[in-house]
This record gives sequence, structure tokens and C-alpha cells, in this order.
Amino acid sequence: MPAARTITGLPVADVLPAVTAALTEAGTAILVAPPGTGKTTLTPLVLAEAFDGRIVIAQPRRIAARAAARRMAFLLGEEVGATVGYAVRGERRTSAATRIEVVTTGLLLRRLQHDPELPGTAAVLLDECHERQLDADLALAFAVEARSALRPDLRLLAMSATAAAEPFAELLGGPGRPAPVITARSALHPVTSVWAPPPASVRPGDGVRVAPGLLDHIAATVRRALHEQEGDVLVFLPGAGEIAGVRSRLSGLPDIALLPLHGRQSGREQDAALRPSAHRRVVLATAVAETSLTVPGVRVVVDSGLARVARMDHGRGLGGLVTVPVSRATAEQRAGRAGREAPGHAYRCWPAAHHERLAAQPEPEVATADLTGFALHLACWGDPDGSNLPLLDAPPPTAMRLARASLTTLGAVDETGRATARGRAMAATGTHPRLARALLDGAAEVGTDRAVEIVALLSEEVSGRGDDLAAAWRALRAGSDPAATARWRAEIRRLRATLPAAPRPSPAGLPDDLAAALVVALAHPERLARARQPGGATYLMAGGTAADLTPGSALTGAGWLAVAVADRAPGGRSARIRLAAALDEATALTVAGAMRHTVAQVDWVDGDVRARTSTRVGAIVVDEHPLTRPDRAAITAALLRGLEQEGLGLLDWTPAARALRERLAFCHRVLGDPWPGMDDDALLAAAPQWLGPELSRARRRADLGRVDVPTALRRLLPWQLAARLDEVAPERIAVPSGSRIRLDYADPAAPVLAVKLQETFGWRTTPRVGDGRVPVVLHLLSPAGRPVAVTGDLPSFWRTGYPQVRGELRGRYPRHPWPADPGTAAPTRRTTPRR
Repeated sequence: MPAARTITGLPVADVLPAVTAALTEAGTAILVAPPGTGKTTLTPLVLAEAFDGRIVIAQPRRIAARAAARRMAFLLGEEVGATVGYAVRGERRTSAATRIEVVTTGLLLRRLQHDPELPGTAAVLLDECHERQLDADLALAFAVEARSALRPDLRLLAMSATAAAEPFAELLGGPGRPAPVITARSALHPVTSVWAPPPASVRPGDGVRVAPGLLDHIAATVRRALHEQEGDVLVFLPGAGEIAGVRSRLSGLPDIALLPLHGRQSGREQDAALRPSAHRRVVLATAVAETSLTVPGVRVVVDSGLARVARMDHGRGLGGLVTVPVSRATAEQRAGRAGREAPGHAYRCWPAAHHERLAAQPEPEVATADLTGFALHLACWGDPDGSNLPLLDAPPPTAMRLARASLTTLGAVDETGRATARGRAMAATGTHPRLARALLDGAAEVGTDRAVEIVALLSEEVSGRGDDLAAAWRALRAGSDPAATARWRAEIRRLRATLPAAPRPSPAGLPDDLAAALVVALAHPERLARARQPGGATYLMAGGTAADLTPGSALTGAGWLAVAVADRAPGGRSARIRLAAALDEATALTVAGAMRHTVAQVDWVDGDVRARTSTRVGAIVVDEHPLTRPDRAAITAALLRGLEQEGLGLLDWTPAARALRERLAFCHRVLGDPWPGMDDDALLAAAPQWLGPELSRARRRADLGRVDVPTALRRLLPWQLAARLDEVAPERIAVPSGSRIRLDYADPAAPVLAVKLQETFGWRTTPRVGDGRVPVVLHLLSPAGRPVAVTGDLPSFWRTGYPQVRGELRGRYPRHPWPADPGTAAPTRRTTPRR
């Protein structure tokens, strides 16, 4: 191998002998080297001299893979593709002479699946493993298992820019014998933090898009940094949309070059941001510039404090990117970019007080992302649940269950969870399993060329502006965005090479809009969507989620859509449609497949029983008609649901019904089981029992209002209890005057007897109910029927309360008896005759 040009001052050079020794002796190691130490470019060069065979270094991003290969080739004085080459999705520059190959982690993953022995490979280096991307975690686990079972001579080196190396050491070395950890000193110059929070009135955004006010503030902070500091400025933003927004706000800066840097650019455009310039530059970058890349001339970093990460909403089946605050580790990496070549400054667009509340490390993707592709890789590896794999974090059970269900529906796995031949063909395409299904099956529907073009558009996310998929497709064909078109055509070539069958011609007369919709529907049948109102912009997807077009969308008014991309709308249950294709109802019903079904539905709707026959596509009701002979059991179930939803007030609670319910509630409270509970929950739970005969005859809400509730309630009483009801909770009590007066059980803890005081003369004890356990509360009334005393202890009242009542009332009611000793006096219901 040619000798590398002399590199001085890079700290990683001091520890590379230790790295080589660790890999020679232990076979595995972890290299912790902060950004700027040279780990990405010097380490492979040294290992290529130490070991025979190819050195493969995996990068999480294509831009970093290309840049690392170019840098190493420069150090060797060669062109890329000689000793040093690279391979990324859709592009490969290697030769028979290549000893060092830089690949993306996704490509390494597919190579391990194809041949886990990695013949000819001496060492695998996994760079930036601290980022915890799905492909990187899985590639690391596969490599560790391949080394253990097949290639004990394969050397594995995990390289990280952060100090959290212990989990990797345990994983690579095994329990109780962690792999050696070698740490390089920092190469950074001092970086001064400048806190530049936005005004309190500026909101960060909606969880997906960044608010325009925050973009205004970031642009103002860039202008401030240009005024206060020297050197180029590197601005970290969450996505390409925000880069375009800030760039437009900075247009017109004199003698300043504004350069975007993100993963959707062509290699030529990315190279422009990575080359020194005679002019002062502002480089507007996504997370691609956090690690593995050196942007020369940068002395100032302006950090938005935001990152865009993958999230899966399992409840609505929507996966996508959301905007979140960065972790402290990520913030330190970003700031470090200002100190690679000289002392620098980092302007942080958040309050200093919030910094310590940030998460320490980025959240691993396995905890939050869509795991369908992850689960397919596990199935192809032969370990469907990953329980035997050395994974850093176990995948969440719910997410894995849903992922396996999707794969089963796609025919990618069998009933044991193992990959089918179809599943392996899907994995070989290197796309999401849903897009792989659309690619494999779409050729028969729209022809191979169009299927490949549409899937390439979706997998590369090169749709550009707007949400009309067919329009984006036509724009790519026309080459209106040369960089996007170049990436799209490269992906077309890659996908076409993965197809096992001969090309199929396009059906005659099939327009592009329908072809695009058909392919999308194959990938996401649950996202077929129908307009809620003719000409509207609000839709219901077959999966049950509401979805809205953005205002002014060209798709507004389409009766049906095949939705390719949707994300979670903030503050509600609906989704926002980002990319879709219009189709007619006939085509929608054709492509709905198994999601189209006809059902006889009897349910409680809008306050009554409704029996309908409906044709549905998932949750979408396409057509419905009245059901003339609904199933009797279904009507009963609908009536029960109505009672659950609207309550027992649907029944006619006459005074007799309420009184019986109160008596039974008293018995349950005092004596407990087997006396039935009378609260709403208990009665609703037992409704089939006590309302059974009436429900078997009822057909609608009005029939519930005609139920004889007292008769129905007594069905809850076994005959033994029914015989004792009047004994335990008598409806009436005989008082000394001979009257039989109704008891009020409204309060089951204290039944009330309202009786005229003169009718209780001669009562020496308080009456009791509930098998003698509960004293009756006496509401003693005046001759006019007004309450004069309340007592639950009649003897005490006769002694202490009655004399006062007698003194106050006997002058007012002289014709009524007011004896001095009521306990021995004769009770009466009549007045004393006049003399």
C-alpha cells in the first residue's frame, strides 16, 4: 500500500499503535476520539498496513462515506477507487486494488445478510456508533455474532466521538471480558459558548416544522455572529426546509457565500461546502456536519438546538420525522466544529438554563422508529425476535409485534416469523419492506419501468416541493431539479438491478396519476383516503386516521387519494398529507384488495339502534343501505351499548322503580352479597340478566322506555332474598297510631321515616331495619306537616328535645295533645274535640 502523506498534530496518531495491538490480541476494541482527532481517516490507513485483507469502514451517512474516502485517497496521493474506495446506495467507486472501502451502515448490513463471513475482509470499523441508528446497531450485532460463530479472525473496531463506551465494550468483548477501550485526547481548540435564546414570544414550532419566528431569530443570530467574529460560520438546522428558509432570510449579505449542506444534495454540491474558499462562507447544514466531516475555515457555529429524528406513531400507523431538542452530547459535538482549526465561538439558540435539562445522549432509534425493516432483517438472519442477538437495546415488544404483523400481511415472514423467499427478495431491494412490496408487485400493475421510477422517488424522498406525487414524478422526468433527478436516476438503476424477473411492459392507456396511485396503494393500502365532503381537503384513511391536505394543495377536491407520506398533525388526532396521488373510486376499490369488505352492522348510532349493510375499505364507508332483517342478538348488543353510552336514564324510572332500587341499594350496603349492587356500573354490568326478556323483544330506543323496571329489577333477587326483602327493608312501617308510613331509602346509610309527632306517642325505642342493624332516622312533623325535630334516638329526644318542642308548639296547636310524658301517652291522628 502507498505510504500516506505526513500528518502532524492529529491526536489519534498517538493511540493507533494501541488500537492495532488491541485488535491483534483481543480481536475487538473501542476507539473513543472526539471530532477532529483524525480517527475516521487515519485509523483505516494504519490498520490496512497492519493487517492483510480489506478494511471496511461503515459510516451512517453517504456524504460522510464519500468525504472520508476522498480524504484518505488524498493522503495517499491517489484517486478514489484505487487503494481507497467507497460504496453507497446507488454509487460505487472501487477496484481490484482497493484495500480500504468506506460504506454506509445499511450497505454493510446487506452484505452481512448476503454472506456473514465477509470473505476477504480483515477488519470492520463502525464509525460514529454512538449515534445509535437502527442500521448501525443491527450491523454491529450481526458482525459480533458472525465473528463469534464464523470468523474468529475478523477484527471489529467501534469508533465513537463520545465517552459512553462501556456498553460497546461489553457487547464486543462479551460478559465479564469487555473489549479494550482506547481514548484519544481532544484536538479541539477552546470554544466559547454564546447563549442566544430567542425572545419569549417566539415558539419553536409544531413538533414537525420549525416556526417562521424561530427561523427569523436564527438568521438574525447568524448576522450577529458574522459581525462579532472572524471566519466562516457553520449553522446547524434540522432539515433541508429550514436550510432553505434561513438561506432566503440571509440573501443579500455582501461578499458572503451561502452554501447548503444536507443529504439530498448531489456529491458535487456537497463538495462545494467541504472545500476552502477565498470568500467568507456561511454553511447551512443538517446533522450530516456533526461528525466525520471537516468543514474548513469554520470558526463560528450557530446551533438551532434542534434535530430531526425518526418517530413511529403506532396508534395511527404513521412513521416519519419529528423535530426535537438535541442532546447535550450532540450540542457539544456541534460546538466542537468551531474549534477544529483555531479557537472559536458557538452561538446556541436556547437559554443557558435549559441546557442541563437536555438529555445526556441521543435516544436510540430502536426505541422510537418504525421497526418493520429492522424486523425483516432479524427474520432473514434467522432470529425473528432478536432475543439471541447481542443488541445494545432490546426492541420494544409492542413495536416488534406490529412490525411482524405488517411483515406477515406482506408475505415476508411465515407463521414462525422466519423470512420467506419473498421476504428475502424484499430485503435484497434495500428499501423499506412496504416499498419493496410495491416494487415487486407493482411491475404487474403498472409495468416495471414505472414501478421502479415511483419507488425510487419514494425511497429517495426527492419529490421536491408540493404534495402531488404525479407532478413530482413528471418534474423529475423533465429534469427541472438536476441534482434531484440525478439521485433519482441513480436509485432507479440500483433498484432495477435488484429485480429478479424480466421487465414487464406498462399497460396501455394507464395514465401516470393512476400508475402512481396504484404503486402507493400497494405499499400503503391502509392509507387509501376518501374525501369526507365533495371538493374538500379533509380525508379519512382506510386505517381510521383523519388526514388533511395543506392549504392550497393541488390535490384539493380529489375524491380519493393514495397517501404516500403523512405525518402527525400537532395538537390533534389527524394527520397531514405530505405526498399523495389522486385516483378514482373504481380504481380505489380495485386496489383495496382484502381491505374491501361488506358487513352487516347493527349498532347504537346517534341515540338509537341503526341496522345497515355497508361496503367498506377499512374504516371508510363507501356505500350503505338499511338492513331489513337484522340479527336479533346484534340488536340486543346494540341496545346494551346504548345503555352503556347514554346511561340507565333510557329506562322509565317511575317513583315505584326508584323506591325499589333504593331499598335494594340499602340491603346491599348493610348486608352485602348476595344482595345485588344498585349503582349504575353494577346494573349495567348485570343488564343482560335483569333486562333480558325485555331486550329480547326490543328493537329501538322507544322500547327501552316501556320496560316495567320494578319487575325487571326483582329478577336480580334469588327467591330466598325476594322473600326477605320486606323484612329487611320494609316499604312501610307501622307507627303507634296505627298508620303505615312509607320509608325513604334515598340515603342507604340512613333510611328516613317522616311522621307526625302525635302519632309516635308511646314509642319508647327507635324503630330499626336491616335485620335490626340500622336505626331509622325519624323526621318528626308538626300537626301542619312541617319538620320540628330529626332524631335517630327517640328515648333521648323524649327526655331532652320534646319539652322544648312542646313549649313552642302547644300554644300554636291547642287542639292537639301535648302530654308531659309522651312515652306513656296514647298516640293519635286526630285533634282534641272543642269543649
